[in-house]
Parts: sequence; C-alpha cells; structure tokens
Amino acid sequence: MFELEPVIGLEIHLQLKTKSKMFCSCPVKDGAEPNTLICPVCLGHPGTLPFLNKKAVEYAQLLCLALNCQINQKTKFDRKNYFYPDLPKGYQISQYDLPLGKDGYLVFISDGQEIKIGIERIHLEEDTAKLIHFPQENYTLIDFNRAGIPLLEIVSKPEIKTPSQAKKFLQELQLIARYLGISDAEMEKGQMRCDANISLRQKGSKELNPKTEIKNLNSFRAVERSLEYEIKRQKKLWLEKKPPKAPSTRGWDENKGQTFEQRVKEEISDYRYFPEPDIPPLEFSKKELEAIKKKRIPELPLEKRKRFKKEYELSFSDIEVLVSQNDLADYFEEVVTELKKRVPTLGELEGSEEEIWQLSKKKIIKLADAWIINRLRKILAEKGVKLKDCLVTPEKMADLIIVVYQNKINSPTAKSVLEKMVLEGKDVLSIIQEENLEQINQREDLEKIVEEIIKNNPQQVEEYKKGKVNLIQFFIGLVMKKTKGRAEPELVKNILKEKLEN
Repeated sequence: MFELEPVIGLEIHLQLKTKSKMFCSCPVKDGAEPNTLICPVCLGHPGTLPFLNKKAVEYAQLLCLALNCQINQKTKFDRKNYFYPDLPKGYQISQYDLPLGKDGYLVFISDGQEIKIGIERIHLEEDTAKLIHFPQENYTLIDFNRAGIPLLEIVSKPEIKTPSQAKKFLQELQLIARYLGISDAEMEKGQMRCDANISLRQKGSKELNPKTEIKNLNSFRAVERSLEYEIKRQKKLWLEKKPPKAPSTRGWDENKGQTFEQRVKEEISDYRYFPEPDIPPLEFSKKELEAIKKKRIPELPLEKRKRFKKEYELSFSDIEVLVSQNDLADYFEEVVTELKKRVPTLGELEGSEEEIWQLSKKKIIKLADAWIINRLRKILAEKGVKLKDCLVTPEKMADLIIVVYQNKINSPTAKSVLEKMVLEGKDVLSIIQEENLEQINQREDLEKIVEEIIKNNPQQVEEYKKGKVNLIQFFIGLVMKKTKGRAEPELVKNILKEKLEN
C-alpha cells in the first residue's frame, strides 16, 4: 500500500469590527437582546435597498494587504442563492468571480519552522442570522441580530499538510486581524469561524481528490482534532479501497470526538450566482491602495517576533507570550525605553550612556521580561484588571525593576509592592519608604541577627552539624521573619553556612 498524505485547505469567516452592518445602519453589538438590532434592510423586506459600509471595505483592504494579496482594482458584489432558515433574504450578498483580493500568502511558525501557505481569495459578504437549537424540546429559535454583519471570507490554498499547521495558520490569522484592529476574532463568540477541507492522496502526487468539508468549527482545538479524526477515517476508507468519490460536508461532535455526515456538498452552479443589481461595482486606483499600505499597516506579528529576537534576545516562548497580545508587547517596549533612560544614571558603570546601556542591557531586559510576563500578568489576572486599565504605568514598572536590579528589595517584597502598585497606583519608592521595606544587605547587620538566631536554637544547630543540612531553610526563615522579609536571602544563606560550619 502506498503512503498517503493529507491535503488541507481552510475557509475562514471573519466578522469585521465595524459600528454598523454591511448593508444597513443597524448597530453591531455583543450581548444585545435577540432580534433588537434589525431593520427592514437586513431582514430582506421587499422594496428595501442595501447601501455599502465603507469602513468594511477599508478593513477588507487592510487584511488583503497584510496577507500579501493582489487587490482587484475592479470588484463587485453577487447574489449567492440558497434557502436556509438563517438567511432572511433567501440569498446572501457576497462576491464570486471578482473578489476583493486574491493570490496572497500567510507565513507562520510551526514546530520552529516558517511555513508559507497561499491565500486563494479574500472576499466580502454579509453574515447570516444565528440559529439557537433546543434539541430536547425539538425546536430552533432564530436571532437576526447577526444577519448582515460585515464578514470576510479567507480561502487558503490546499497547501496545509498537518492538523497542527491548520491550527497555527488560524492562530496567526487571528493575531493579524487583532493587530490591524479590524476584528477581535474570538472563535468562542463566533467572530471567527472555520470550515476545514481535507482529502488524502498518494504521497508525492499533485492530484486533488474529492474533499470533505468539516463545517462550522468554532475553536482551534476543534479544528485540529476534527482534522486528526478525518485523516484516520479516510485512511481506513482507502485501506478498504473505498476512498471518497464525491465532495461532502460533515459536522463535528466535540463530545464524541468524531465527525458525522451531513450532506453531499453543493456545486458552484447550485448557488446560481449573478451580479448584485443594487450595489454598483467598486474601482480603486493603485495610488489609493499604496496610500492605505503606507499609512495603515502596522508591524505584524511575524516581523515583531524577528525584531524582538534580534533586539532583546528573548526566548521563543517569551516572545510568543508578548507578541500574542499587541498591547502587552507595546507595554514591554515602553518599559525597556524607560529603563534605557534610567540605567546610565545609576552611577554603577563608567562610559557613555550607550556604552553603559549595552553593558547592562541583557541582564535588565531579562529582568523586565520576567517581571512583566510572570508577575504583572499574573497579578492582573488575579485581580481581574485589564492591561489598558492598569495603574502601573511603564514608567512606574521601570522604577520597580530598577529597585530590584539594585537589590534594594528582594523578590518576595517586590511582588508584594507590585500588588500594591496595581491596586493603589502608588510608585515603588513611596511604598518602600512608607512601609520601611528597603532590603538589609549590610553584612554586619545581618551577622548580628544570624548569631542571635543560632544562639536561640541550639537543638537545630546540633542537628544541622550532624548532617541535617536542609535545616538551613529553617534558619533562613527565622532571619526573614526577624527582618520582616527585608534580608537579602543569598547573603543570609552564606553567613549562616559560615557560622554553622565553624
């Protein structure tokens, strides 16, 4: 039996974050009461006329440019005809033969390698209504609030090789949409949905066999798991010499962890496309497209990863954490900028400001990285505070890191101080002074405290000398208690060893 390989393509629907719907002025809002954000236009009443949302077109152009697509200078809308309960007009205004963008690509990182996947097309359309099923009661309700929300469909080329790559593709697309500010792209809220197409073929072949489309996947995990299941199912069919003979669609049962048959897939002719008569074609000049690209495309995730690696020498995992939240990455860079101002003023090294920064850079950036990723993020999550509402400005965070860098307070004390900064907005020096928290790192002072503790605990001293060396932590704890956490732990440990082993 020859070796089989999967051929995977994705069709992603991305809701655009506009204030109003695609073809009417109804507002777009999360959490509204069902069927309250509707009008005769988005409900498809006879005699109504659609009018185009300009912002949706601009957002679509941004994504086309970010995904390296060729934008058609002339494009139009079409009617896609099919009857389904969630389609109020009985047709969907979409794009067929002249999509907004085509022939692009997306580069992402999978298993440490850069993967480049082609983008077949990107087109604009309107979303459908939302069906809410009650299977036990045997009825379904419809919420038309979603009907008419601007939607982008992104169709990849069938070049994805593994379920893991499919998940990474989607995660990168989600990041790009968020960096551009065109969509929150939250799958659990239906703002990004995915249909995954998969077929198998003999390894090395270029032939495309009839595909199976897994519909309406609403999480990265569901995309990966459903494709893994389909690969196993289809391999079994091939081994039984019963490979799929026609395109079909299947659903995904998350609880059972398996796909199930829905129907034979429609052909393009079944949709009876024809040009939308109520919306004139759109034309864009090359000058307009260049202006958009120059003014509006920010640094995208892949570029940011590469720059962070080069400039800050961070680990791959830490870079992923920072880049996955654009506001967190911006916050980190603002803190580093503040640290660059402060380090040369500490008087610890000689040289020009740039020379001092270069000598200190690696250690202090690593410190900033650790405190922002491991401490600040955790405290914000525990307190339910969003970064944009955080009272710890980049300037205040830089002050805390400088204090830690200079060993003026130890790590546990610094964590406690940071919690107060998050809750109260005070600066680090005020808290240290008010609560007398500055670290005791004078050897003479600590020696006196250590000698007193050794004198008061003769039994533990005897046990330590007999080989129970773990008791060092007991003595360190007593010193920390005596100093209210202000003693420098490593210095305390060294002094204790000297005194106990003499």
